[in-house]
Amino acid sequence: MKLREIMTPNPLVLKPHQTVGKAAVIFMEKKIDGAPVVDENNKLIGLLTKNKLFRLITQGIEMGTKVREIMTRDILAGHPYDEFEDFPYTEISTLPIIDDNRLIEGMISQTDIARAFFNSYHNISSELDTIIDSTHNLIVSVDEQGKIRVFNKSAEKLLGKKADEVIGEKVVDIFPSSGLMDTIRTVSAQPLQEVMLNNRSFLSNRTPITKHGVLIGAVAVLQDMSELNKISAELTYVKNLNKEMDAVIESFFDGLYITDGNGITLRLNRAFEKLTGVKASECLGRDVYELTEEGVVSESVSAIVLKKRDIATLMQETKNNHITLSTGVPVFDETGNIFRVVCNVRDITELSILKQKLDQAQGLSQHYESQLRSLRSQYSGVDKLVLKSKRMRHLLDMVIRLAQVNSTVLITGETGTGKELIAEAIHKNSSRKDRPFIKINCGAIPDNLLESELFGYESGAFTGAKKQGKAGYFELANGGTLFLDEIGDLPYHLQVKLLRVLQNKEVFRVGGEKPIKVNNRIIAATNRDLEKMIERKEFREDLYYRVNVVSINVPPLRDRKEDITPLALHFAELFNRQYNLNKKITPKLIDVFMKYNWPGNVRELENTIERLVVVSLDEIPTIDDLPSYLGEALQDNKSKISVSGIIPLRDAVESVEKQILQKAYAQYRTTRQIAKELKVDAATIVRKAAKYGISQSK
Repeated sequence: MKLREIMTPNPLVLKPHQTVGKAAVIFMEKKIDGAPVVDENNKLIGLLTKNKLFRLITQGIEMGTKVREIMTRDILAGHPYDEFEDFPYTEISTLPIIDDNRLIEGMISQTDIARAFFNSYHNISSELDTIIDSTHNLIVSVDEQGKIRVFNKSAEKLLGKKADEVIGEKVVDIFPSSGLMDTIRTVSAQPLQEVMLNNRSFLSNRTPITKHGVLIGAVAVLQDMSELNKISAELTYVKNLNKEMDAVIESFFDGLYITDGNGITLRLNRAFEKLTGVKASECLGRDVYELTEEGVVSESVSAIVLKKRDIATLMQETKNNHITLSTGVPVFDETGNIFRVVCNVRDITELSILKQKLDQAQGLSQHYESQLRSLRSQYSGVDKLVLKSKRMRHLLDMVIRLAQVNSTVLITGETGTGKELIAEAIHKNSSRKDRPFIKINCGAIPDNLLESELFGYESGAFTGAKKQGKAGYFELANGGTLFLDEIGDLPYHLQVKLLRVLQNKEVFRVGGEKPIKVNNRIIAATNRDLEKMIERKEFREDLYYRVNVVSINVPPLRDRKEDITPLALHFAELFNRQYNLNKKITPKLIDVFMKYNWPGNVRELENTIERLVVVSLDEIPTIDDLPSYLGEALQDNKSKISVSGIIPLRDAVESVEKQILQKAYAQYRTTRQIAKELKVDAATIVRKAAKYGISQSK
């Protein structure tokens, strides 16, 4: 209660220059117990009470004495907004009330205090009566003689009598079965007693009332048993429903995790514990944000649901290496607030493995389809080596022996010697022959794509990545053979990753964090001098020794000319069948072939035979059908460039460029390789080839 609520505002005040006589007259006429003394600015400077004034007059004080001489200066004053309970109101008779500037706003006297206490008691009494009358249960209290003192509205309704009629009457006359007299006699509480009233059963709680250890009465509170029975039935139903719900939740094969609208964990089933490796004791009663921070769970789908206010799905790997799919569903109350989040956690480990195998199969299918299209654009049906020379037969014997083991093989040799066929022969004669054989040209794939092609990538690893991710060649060739052609062209930064794969037998997809075990046999090939590249810091020495476990060198065609004839005849038959022709390779042409140095090796011979078959108008091609550079080379096998007579220097330069490009196109597969060998940009090669009308088939 604030002081402003009980004070008398604008009280009479005394001035310090007024006399004792004047003050006595004011006290008598206004019938006040005291008055504050204020200065000329109406600020409080003292207090003079009626008792003090008349005591001094009785003692003979002069009536002309000034108030300032007898007023009390050390006084207690209050603020209008102070609490009444904070003041020693039993010890003061007059309390001035001042504002922040010590200006008088009111006075509180003993009369004001008494009035305040009375009003407070009356209000409390009224509130208590209202509470008792508003209570649903019957309440009857009696004094120590058994006379009724309290009789609420519920008692009036059940007993059919008004409170005014029964107050002061004996309870045994009005409510004989109340049992209150027994409570008074025994002075002990009697809880949970059954009482019959109007043929209805009630549960009675009777308690003695004592004051300062003396019995002054007793009170009885009655609860209708029919209501309790209804509540009991509902409670039993809820218990049974809860047991049934527990049984249903525990019988779920999937894990269930339930939180309230603040993310506090309410319950989870045994399937969740088994699936995630997280115990109920670690989670119950704790919020999901705290569990995530402590690392109990890596990420909470419940937290995502609470943030998004919508269904959310999350794929995770649990502590015990299960892959799970968690779906959280918000449950809203009637006001639109989330009061539950139910999460279903499903084990998709087997499904993930099957998906990985499906991805691998689909990737293999796409790879084989691509390879098939490539082969169809060139030729089909070549599934074995064509050879006659003793040197190549010895090499083939080694190939068969190496096929029986899983050692890593490095195939070296010039471009076009048939390194890819050697690798394929190793695979087809090995125990992995029924598993994938994947060929990768490390120099034909752009640097920025090579890593993702080799190792695969996860969803969202980079712009343009497939949503479901993609398996790399190592995964696609799992269990089979991976042929890394032109390994010398592998970018330096990828050599480290390749080395790690060869050492650990596992790959990390681009954007992935989980290693994937692989079982591949690695066969590498190159036409470059890797040892010199190591000296120039272009190839890692540790990778070189890792891939160069067993080395096979394929000799150039000029060192095994016995193979020229069978190869020429084989290619002629191949292209005749492909183009539905019947061109013949004559001994004269074979003689020319035997004299030529074949810098492009078997591939150059193959291209030359295809040209003869396609370009020749006659059934029997002649020397005139051969490319010009072949004839020129035969004239002077040592000369790489030739000109006829004295010609303008510009024409000579163009002639040299044309001859070099023709030889380069015959020897190498791609413009990138040509540009690297000629030490110019690939764009320059393309532009000059177009200028001179040179293409890969010419």
